[in-house]
Amino acid sequence: MLSIRRTLADLSVFGKGYVRSREGLFFTLVFPIILIVLFGAIFSGGGGATTVYVQNLDNGPVSTQFIAALNSTTAITLVPVPASDNFSQYLSSHSASEGILIPAGFSVDYSSDPPVPVNVTLYGNPASSTSGIVEGITASVLNSFNLHRANGTAVLSFQAQSIASKSYKYIDFLVPGLIGFAVLTSPMFALVNVSSTYKRDKIFKALSLTPLTKTEWLLSKILWYVFMTLISFVLMVVAGVALFGAQFTLSLGVLPFLLVGPLMFVSLGMLVGTASNSPESAAVVGNLVTFPMMFLSGTFFPVQSMPAYLQSIARVLPLYYVIQGLTNVMIYTNLGSALFDLAVMLVVSAVFFGLAVRFFEWRER
Repeated sequence: MLSIRRTLADLSVFGKGYVRSREGLFFTLVFPIILIVLFGAIFSGGGGATTVYVQNLDNGPVSTQFIAALNSTTAITLVPVPASDNFSQYLSSHSASEGILIPAGFSVDYSSDPPVPVNVTLYGNPASSTSGIVEGITASVLNSFNLHRANGTAVLSFQAQSIASKSYKYIDFLVPGLIGFAVLTSPMFALVNVSSTYKRDKIFKALSLTPLTKTEWLLSKILWYVFMTLISFVLMVVAGVALFGAQFTLSLGVLPFLLVGPLMFVSLGMLVGTASNSPESAAVVGNLVTFPMMFLSGTFFPVQSMPAYLQSIARVLPLYYVIQGLTNVMIYTNLGSALFDLAVMLVVSAVFFGLAVRFFEWRER
């Protein structure tokens, strides 16, 4: 039977030992803030192809050619939106700011003699570097169509419209990314080291002689790293706001990600550590698992700016859903998409926790 008393007792012992470790406290609480200061100072604004949503209300031959010309630049990837959908609401529901709206009558007006001026609407965030890229590419393609049709007469033009209610800065997206970074690294590296070292030094064998169960031992570590994650979250939010004026929405929607994230990575770290033959091999495997997630999940740079194949890889990494969920809640206030991210995290956490308990043994066979 699971005993809360034994779990809390083990939590107290582990916490006291952790607090005595200056290195552990540094990398858990101080190092993420150093990264915020470093990257916040380097970048004042926001690659691969940028994903852009496009709604074609015309569906004529010229608008089709126009979309093909935009796609041929390879700098942007167009995702079609059904004409029946409200375009601005569609962008908001997909946590996106970049979009192109082609009006009805585009082909007829462009081909008429004399041509009738046509206005294409661009949606974007003025503070985003990707929106600037989309605007520049669209203007270039429109100019080429103008040259072809009317010797440079401005038949086609665009009107920029901000889809975001506020202007975002790089730091606004960096803070959720580094919160995810802290959710990953502290429990992952610690549990890989603890579990492999305890296994080598026969500490697990000694623990097996006590009333403490495997599940209680693992649960106490999860509770500790949830506590440390909450402290780290507060420190990083304060640092981002105080030092760089970061803007985001704080709500109870962030709590599930701060609770489930440590559960997921404590379990994964435990699984890696117990499956390894030595602390050295555990450290190697832990780094192989951790470092791709650190750099491919959107911690420092948006996944949308990566090449398509890297975006596909990012979507199978657990950390991607932590950062994406925090971004959806804190930046876009898109709770619908955040719930999907949380659901993925819950499934992955259940799998990791189940495997960790299954393969974690007090005594070696």
